[in-house]
Amino acid sequence: MDYTKFYIDGQWVDPVEPKPLDVINPATEEPCATISDASVADAEKAIQAARKAFRSFSRTSKSERLQLLRKLLEIFEARSEDFAQSISQEMGSPISFSRTVQVAACGAGRLKETIAALEEFEEVSASRTGATRIVRQPIGVCAMITPWNYPINQIAQKAFPALAVGCTMVLKPSVLAPLDAVILAECIHEAGYPPGVFNLIQGEGAEVGQYMASHDEVDFVSLTGSVRAGSAVSKAASDSVKRVTLELGGKSPNVIFADADLEKAATWGVSRVMANSGQTCTAPTRMLVEKSVYDRVVELAGNAGDSTQTGDPSVEGSHIGPVVSKAQYERVQSFIEKGIEEGARLVTGGLGRPEGTNRGYYVRPTIFADVTNDMTIAREEIFGPVLSIIPFENEEDAIDIANDTPYGLAAHVFAGDIEKAQRVALSIDSGMVGVNGVVQGFDAPFGGYKQSGNGREGSLWGLEEYTEIKTIAGL
Repeated sequence: MDYTKFYIDGQWVDPVEPKPLDVINPATEEPCATISDASVADAEKAIQAARKAFRSFSRTSKSERLQLLRKLLEIFEARSEDFAQSISQEMGSPISFSRTVQVAACGAGRLKETIAALEEFEEVSASRTGATRIVRQPIGVCAMITPWNYPINQIAQKAFPALAVGCTMVLKPSVLAPLDAVILAECIHEAGYPPGVFNLIQGEGAEVGQYMASHDEVDFVSLTGSVRAGSAVSKAASDSVKRVTLELGGKSPNVIFADADLEKAATWGVSRVMANSGQTCTAPTRMLVEKSVYDRVVELAGNAGDSTQTGDPSVEGSHIGPVVSKAQYERVQSFIEKGIEEGARLVTGGLGRPEGTNRGYYVRPTIFADVTNDMTIAREEIFGPVLSIIPFENEEDAIDIANDTPYGLAAHVFAGDIEKAQRVALSIDSGMVGVNGVVQGFDAPFGGYKQSGNGREGSLWGLEEYTEIKTIAGL
């Protein structure tokens, strides 16, 4: 499949300088498509197109933008199978998971919630005394840099709110999973958005990402990725004092108390870690277990790990697929090896591919027990199907271990005593906490504390990120 053109100013255009890149299917280790590696010159064209389009698109009414979003949803859902197939090929997501989670929930679901949020979004309100009008206006031209693990979800968290409030944008998705972004550009074009509102460039990204972040004509930068990438973008954006929203890494705790439903807590925790082959920023990769039930939970978790199957992403089923790339496979293997070297007990899984697999970047679902929170596997975001189980003494010890991390994206608590669960949930330094397996909906803000980033995405909070506040007194 040839995706070597960029979508700039409402047209599919050739790159300024041809630099083709292969997109590798991680299940076959073979190319499945070709894209182009954008240059600074390509980024400049896209930024200027977005700047020009902002003059008129920023003045559209809420009703006009709602009409466009509803049309986009209709087109998006009609092409849902195209999205699912592309995500399955580009990043190895099993087709059943791609259809139900990647596309239906994280794509169409995000768009539906954006529409619902915009319907109740107040663009104009009054001060407490009524003497001043408070107006929310679109912030301007937005640079968006997105990752590969939930590719359409991260685009949806940025592009849909920006379209909703009247911003224009330049999107640069991950070079590892760029194909779904092309389909989205086609949907946006078909929906009738004016030229320049949405612009798509592709490629490796370091130089282009820095250029977009530092550009004087870019008003806002939103990045989902690593802490290193977030730090680099923030520094590049600092000279022009533009707003930056970051959704970065996580090392989320799953705190299981003795009075919890242990089977539910253990099996739920393992399934959440293994889903998407462990490539989920909110995955509860540290399972903290009260000592009195520790051995039982380790046994239950091991059974759940043993029952996790790997398989071909093109085949329907509940199995997990490969990790996204050779580099990611080698990274995960190095962490598994480190866990063994540092003395963690291997409960299931381990080094190498699953038995009977001789190609594809498949990782054995791996669980370590007797982990201490100073071990590498407990501190680093592995981004693979690897779980660390850590014992704790009591409630305060659990909170101390949970918070002993530079990250603060998500956390989970399992307890029979709901008051205790609430105390612990309020005490964990995390942007999102789930209790007894309940996960927040799309109508809640998504984001974290500490090195997990800043700002919030989703629903009304996501719309607000893309606006500036103006006060008008005397009218």
